[in-house]
Amino acid sequence: MSGKGTTIQEVARVAGVSTATVSRTLSNPDLVRDGTKKAVLAAVEKTGYRINRAAQNLRKQQAGAILVLLPDLGNPFFSQILSGIESVLTTSDLSVLITDASGIKQSQLVGYFQDTRADGIIILDGAIPHGVLKELIEVVPDNRAVFACEWKPDTKLPSIRSDNQGGAHQAVAHLVELGHRKIGHVLGPRGNVLTKERLTGFERAMLEFDIDINSNWLIDGGEFSLEAGAQAARQFIELDELPTAIFCAADLIAMGLISEFAKHGISVPNDVSVIGFDDIAIAYRFIPSLTTIRQNRIQLGVLAATTLMNSLSGRSMPAENNVQLVDVLLVERESTAPLS
Repeated sequence: MSGKGTTIQEVARVAGVSTATVSRTLSNPDLVRDGTKKAVLAAVEKTGYRINRAAQNLRKQQAGAILVLLPDLGNPFFSQILSGIESVLTTSDLSVLITDASGIKQSQLVGYFQDTRADGIIILDGAIPHGVLKELIEVVPDNRAVFACEWKPDTKLPSIRSDNQGGAHQAVAHLVELGHRKIGHVLGPRGNVLTKERLTGFERAMLEFDIDINSNWLIDGGEFSLEAGAQAARQFIELDELPTAIFCAADLIAMGLISEFAKHGISVPNDVSVIGFDDIAIAYRFIPSLTTIRQNRIQLGVLAATTLMNSLSGRSMPAENNVQLVDVLLVERESTAPLS
């Protein structure tokens, strides 16, 4: 039987139940007995009835969509996080709206919820202004907002994040194991929570291994980008002495650094070992292939979406201080080598 033009009344007739029972089964199946549920679903399949999601959402005053706020749409780092988010939301008939934090106005962002265009938000931008975040939380239904990857330390929103300090510690430990003690660090953008966490992990590891930190070898990257790495390389080259190993706060920084070093005849890893953070897709194909700290970005997305789904369903997140920490992994490749 064709589903075109099929009504809920016809489904009710085939199932032998009332239209109210059909409606209740399709909207709240947990409230219906198994036998009734089977009969209704069989009738839906037989008649080819299609649920009008738009009308259903309108009646429930729901948008059927989740907003994902990115700091940079062009950064390849976020692709796997988005895949993880979509893998959860698509099973719940929720669509994903993606927007760039740098190009959206405060009124537009808040408007998604005032106009019922989104039911919740996953925020991947820790640099979102306090005023914007405060107003956003006020209009988001039941505080349905979750931080993923980045976060703001002074908010109580659920946060899904990688073990950034632990990853920085692994990076330093790897370099020390290779015999390096003259270790530098290229930071991410100042004020970014990831920069702070990775710097803290770097400093703690250096202290643990009883290695002095040379302030000349702490370079501000300014941003997580190839150009930031190239600029850092030029700053290192101007110094009287190079470190024998450098930990970069992001893979893109490490790649820019290595590329600029090559232009000046500095070989990685023969002259300097370099390790990144993230394990973006190109890290494996880069020359030399990049030793890095792998973030489980799929898992970050899955946990963020699951946490938000729990909130939409009225369930709280079972994690201390509303924080879920995702483990990271050292991936050893060709850009690091024993000290020669």
